Order: sequence, then structure tokens, then C-alpha cells
Amino acid sequence: MENISINSKNNGAGANADATQSVDTTRDLEHLARLIKDIDVAMLTTKDGSGNMRARPMGTLNGSGFDGTLYFFTDAGSPKVNEIESDHQVNLTYSDRKSQHYVSVTGQARVTRDEKKIRELWNPIMKAWFPKGLDDPSLALLEVEVSEAEYWDSPNSTVVQLVGFAKALLTGERYKAGKDGHVKVHVPH
Repeated sequence: MENISINSKNNGAGANADATQSVDTTRDLEHLARLIKDIDVAMLTTKDGSGNMRARPMGTLNGSGFDGTLYFFTDAGSPKVNEIESDHQVNLTYSDRKSQHYVSVTGQARVTRDEKKIRELWNPIMKAWFPKGLDDPSLALLEVEVSEAEYWDSPNSTVVQLVGFAKALLTGERYKAGKDGHVKVHVPH
């Protein structure tokens, strides 16, 4: 597994270290953005009052790009809002079987009514969930500041993967599915 740490703070190594960290942060955020950009729906997992994990599908809204924060519209009165107010730690999973991209994102969530950001991300199709549009009193924005992400990215075709799988079965060697990585993201906000 490839480990990449991103830290936006200077650890005393000097200006060159800051420049390297900045390049790494940009590169890794861009890679994460590429992996999830075509996956419209994420599964958002929160913890309820009893400590049980709850997951539900959410449409990602990063229209202007990914800068380390993911956005979702939500109903301000939904149970997930109470769960997030009690425990800000959430997990988002993205899965695209066709492209073989699988991503798990951990972060801190908060619910906001930031009118400027809501207007920026608004799409009229959202009226299906919020009939009064931008004036809907239940409309809120869920922001998730990403702190860590893991990905499994297999660039090989299904045929190549099947051949590798068959080879592993025949030889008794472990199957190697493709590239995976672990990215720790500390994004200045």
C-alpha cells in the first residue's frame, strides 16, 4: 500500500519542505478528485445515539472542484443532522465498478446554512427534494472536511483482472488487484 502524508504546516524543515508539501497536497487532492469526480453518489455513514453505524446515499455537489471539502444538500430536520451534531466524525464511500475506483473518505462534518455556498451549488433538479427551491426552510448544506482517504484503483481491464485472478488460483500466489493507496489530508481551511 502506498502511503502519502500531506501536512500543510511547516515542521521546521525550511522553505523547500513547505514547497514540497504544497506540491504533494495539490497532487494528492487532484488524484482524489479524479477518483470521485464521476461518482455522483456517496454513502454517508454516521453514528446514531446508540452507537450504531447508519449509512445513506448522498449526492456529492462539488461543482467548482475539490479543495479538501465535500458538499451535500440535506434536510435540516433529518436524523443524520442530529447524528452529526452529536458526533462530527463521518465516513463517505464512493464506488464505481465500471472504472474500478473505490474510495473511502473520513472527515469532520458540519451542517450549515451558508446562503452563498448553497446558491453556488444549487441545481434546479434539487427541487425534487426541496420543493420551495432556495427558499425551502428545510434546505441545509452538509460540509465534510476530509482528513483521510483510502483508495483502490485498478487501471487494468476486467479481462486482465480475471487472468490475474485465475493465475493466483492456479499458482497459489496471492492475487494482486491493482494500485491502492492511503492518503492523509490536512487541508488548511
